[in-house]
Amino acid sequence: MQAPFRTRVKICCISSLEEAQLAIRLGADALGLVGRMPSGPGVVGDELAAQIVQATPPPLATFMLTSETNVADILAHQQRVGANTIQLVDAVPADTYAQLHAALPTVKVVQVIHVIDEKNVTEALLAVQYGVDALLLDSGNPTLAVKELGGTGRVHNWQVSRQIVEQSPVPVFLAGGLNPTNVREAINAVHPYGLDICSGVRTNGQLDAQKLEAFMHAINP
Repeated sequence: MQAPFRTRVKICCISSLEEAQLAIRLGADALGLVGRMPSGPGVVGDELAAQIVQATPPPLATFMLTSETNVADILAHQQRVGANTIQLVDAVPADTYAQLHAALPTVKVVQVIHVIDEKNVTEALLAVQYGVDALLLDSGNPTLAVKELGGTGRVHNWQVSRQIVEQSPVPVFLAGGLNPTNVREAINAVHPYGLDICSGVRTNGQLDAQKLEAFMHAINP
């Protein structure tokens, strides 16, 4: 008998070894480490990010969020941090995924799609066609003068996200404004492979054990 599907959970904006340990203890499948960004919360230095990666036991994934769009700069960032997953928060040239896989064959590459309208469905499917390992659907606006590349705490159009999930042959994570009170609705609306949360389980910027417990319970009551 096939086991029931379990929604994976990535806790993002991890800012200390203590936060990483708390997230792991409460059932996280992945940790998100935010590199230098034009805007948004949770940025952590590469040295500390590397310490958190080294302290994270397998099979947990460590996602390095990078705003770099040049392959050499992305590779240099990954070399400093050592994460087993690269999360590209900005659009990159079509050949980027193949170059990253060639240089780092054991590292997964995840492309963020900032969901605004149905044009993003085509954008997401092109990323899959070009070789990305997974997609992450977030709220943001990369067309602003100061790019908004996630960490907004806003919900986006879940109907568009559902279309992407239905058409994507690779795993899709859902982010953007999730919290313990709306996460069950989000799962029912989008059916993502995984969830990605930052501000919705924090109080005054710090990871909140009670909120995270409530979030995990809402996913798996």
